[in-house]
Amino acid sequence: MPRLTNFVCGPVLAPPSSAAERVIIVTAAFVIAMLVQAFLVKPFTIHQVSMLPTLEEGDRILINRLTYHFREPRAGDIIVFESPLDPREDLVKRIVAVGGDRVSISEGVLYVNGRPVEEHYLLDRPFAGTLPETKVPVGHVFVLGDNRNNSGDSRLFGPIEEDAIIGTAFLIYWPIGRWGRL
Repeated sequence: MPRLTNFVCGPVLAPPSSAAERVIIVTAAFVIAMLVQAFLVKPFTIHQVSMLPTLEEGDRILINRLTYHFREPRAGDIIVFESPLDPREDLVKRIVAVGGDRVSISEGVLYVNGRPVEEHYLLDRPFAGTLPETKVPVGHVFVLGDNRNNSGDSRLFGPIEEDAIIGTAFLIYWPIGRWGRL
């Protein structure tokens, strides 16, 4: 049987110089990182005390941008959303009621659909303030901070549109001592 030697399938190109390779690799990594942040997972730094004790000022968290493409928002989700008061600011709060729910606060207790909600995550129990019963419009969520006595939330600006939600918080990644799922 004859043997084929020195068989070439096409032109042989010289590899790019190492400087060109580095530029290509760094550019590709940057583009991939931007795409991941734009569509999948985004880092976020906490700049407020409204979610104490769950999230502390300076905590760095990851938010999932895809969650609500696969399911509806639900009470208990911690979300990052565009502030209705300042569109340049993003806020982090907990959803306590969704579209169609009735929410009220009386004597420091949250009620959803007429039933008191057990909230083990609150900083202060009971918390100050009252809220007459409010129906959350469909396509909106009602959000509150876990540090209710120091939180600007839906009691101030009303229910927020689901379209304003950037993503759901799912992990504290910094500082290392606070690393964990939310």
